[in-house]
Amino acid sequence: MSSAPAARSFAPVLHSEWLKIRTLRSLLGALLALFAATTAFSAIAGVSETSDPEFDPLFMALSGVAPGQIAAVSFGAMAVSSEFHGGGLRLTLAAVPRRGRWFAAKLVSIAVPTLVVGLVTAFAALLVARAGLGDAASGLTTGEQARGVVGCGIYLTLMALFAAGVTALLRSGVGALSLIIPFILVVSFVIGDAAGAGIADFLPDRAGQAVLYETSDRTLGPWAGLGVTALWTALALAAGAWSVRRRDA
Repeated sequence: MSSAPAARSFAPVLHSEWLKIRTLRSLLGALLALFAATTAFSAIAGVSETSDPEFDPLFMALSGVAPGQIAAVSFGAMAVSSEFHGGGLRLTLAAVPRRGRWFAAKLVSIAVPTLVVGLVTAFAALLVARAGLGDAASGLTTGEQARGVVGCGIYLTLMALFAAGVTALLRSGVGALSLIIPFILVVSFVIGDAAGAGIADFLPDRAGQAVLYETSDRTLGPWAGLGVTALWTALALAAGAWSVRRRDA
């Protein structure tokens, strides 16, 4: 009996958060950049010749995710950080006093469009890259390609939510991006080279990207890697939720 009123009270909050996503051009621009960057870099990779004996056609086709994930991270961070400008959070909490309900609605409004755009992006990237790879990708099975597309969409969604949690904790989109983007572009690879692949495979970005490989000698399998990224995301969101509940607006 209590679940129905709760659902009815959550729906308006979710609708309000979705309107914010739709009306902020910077957020729509981030989703467009996610599609454009991922597809473009995958297309470039598809027409690039490689003599690497460990060439992985699935990862090559979806390699545009590496730069594209920056847009996903930016989307998650900006969607939350917009609340901390000009007293926006005070106005939001005046309308939705239950902070946990507002934060949950914010996360859903981030996750759903990121997942949809991520799936469409992964499918488009795979198509354009496969056209360039030609016979080099002929060995990919339907199941492997489906796993790559679905896993890619989930991975991008998790990274967007990870950024949202860090932003809520720091109460700053700039602060969150200044930590996350250098980490996934530089620090993750430095740690991998210095400490060995075993440790690096458990970092949030490298763990989740295991799903993009046809075959891999990494410590974690495709879905286990996504599980590790999901754990990192859950920790970030828990910290963000704590900050939202405990700190003044």
